[in-house]
Amino acid sequence: MTKCLGCGAILQDSDSKEEGYTRDLNNKFCQRCFEITHYNKYISINKSNKEYIKKIKYINKTNDLVILTIDLFNMLDLDSLEINNPVILAITKKDIIPRSIHEEKILKNIETKLNIVSKIFISSKKNYNLDELMNLINKYKVTKRVYVIGLTNAGKSSLINKIIKNYSSEEANITVSNLPSTTLDYIEKKVNEDLILIDTPGLLDDGNIMMKVDCKEIIPVKEINPIIYQIKCRQSILISDFFKLDVYDKNILIFYMSNKLKIERIYKENNKLDNLKKYNIKVLNNQDLAIKGLGFIKIKNKCNIDLFLPEGVNFFIRNSII
Repeated sequence: MTKCLGCGAILQDSDSKEEGYTRDLNNKFCQRCFEITHYNKYISINKSNKEYIKKIKYINKTNDLVILTIDLFNMLDLDSLEINNPVILAITKKDIIPRSIHEEKILKNIETKLNIVSKIFISSKKNYNLDELMNLINKYKVTKRVYVIGLTNAGKSSLINKIIKNYSSEEANITVSNLPSTTLDYIEKKVNEDLILIDTPGLLDDGNIMMKVDCKEIIPVKEINPIIYQIKCRQSILISDFFKLDVYDKNILIFYMSNKLKIERIYKENNKLDNLKKYNIKVLNNQDLAIKGLGFIKIKNKCNIDLFLPEGVNFFIRNSII
C-alpha cells in the first residue's frame, strides 16, 4: 500500500468519492491534494474525532516527545487532549499576533495539566524562533520520532514543511490549506538520521465557526490590529450576518480577530440577527470571550451581555491571556 505524500491517505483508484483517490496509482499525490495545491479547490472529507482519539492513545503508548501546535485565536481546552507524553507547546502564526502583545505574559497565562516541558511562539511563514524550536526538540526528544499534533488548521503541516526546507535535504511536500482535514493519516518526514517528524490528522473542532459559516474573511492572513470599543451606553456590535453582541453598561471591549471582517456598531435597540441563537453571559473583570475559530474579545469590566451566534458554534469565557 502506498500513501499520498501530501495527506497520508492510502492511494486507491477505485472510488473517486473516497479519500486517497487517484487516477493513476503511480502518482505520488491523491487527486484531492493535487486539486488543493494547484487549483485551491477544497474537497471535504468526512472524518470524526473518534479516529483522532485512537491516534492519541497510540501516541501515549510511545512516550515520544509531542509538539502541540495551538493557534492563539482558536484555542482549545488543552487538558481535554489527555496526552501523557512530554509536550512542547508551540503557539503558531506569530506573524499575525499583534506586536503589542507580550509573549512572556501569554506563555505564563496559558495553564494546563499536560506535561509541558517548554512553551514557545513560532511562525513558519517568518521563520520566527524555528532555530530555538529545533534546539528544544533535540533537548527533549526521547527517541528520534517526534509527533506533531493539534487542531486542524493550527499550522502543523506548515511547520513540518518549513523544518524540512530549512534543516533537511529531504523534500517538503505535505499538502497545506486553510480548511479542515487536509492531513488524513500519519505522515512521517525524515529530517536527518536522528530526527523523524510525524504529522497527524488535525483534531476536528465541531464548534468552530468555520464549520458553520462560509466566510473566508474569518481567517487572518496578516498581523491583527486590535479594535477597541469604549462603551458608554447600550450598544450592539455586529459582524457580517453571523455574530452579534449586545452590551448594556459602560465598558471597554478589545476585539482580536481578522481585520478583513466588517464590524458594525449600532447605538440603539435593534432586532438585527435576532434569528441567531441567543446566550446571556456573565463576565467578570478582565476576562476574554473566545468564539471558536473567530478569535476573542477582551472585556475590561464585569458585565452581563447577550451573545448571538449560529447554532452549534461554541464559545467560552476565560481569564484574559493578554
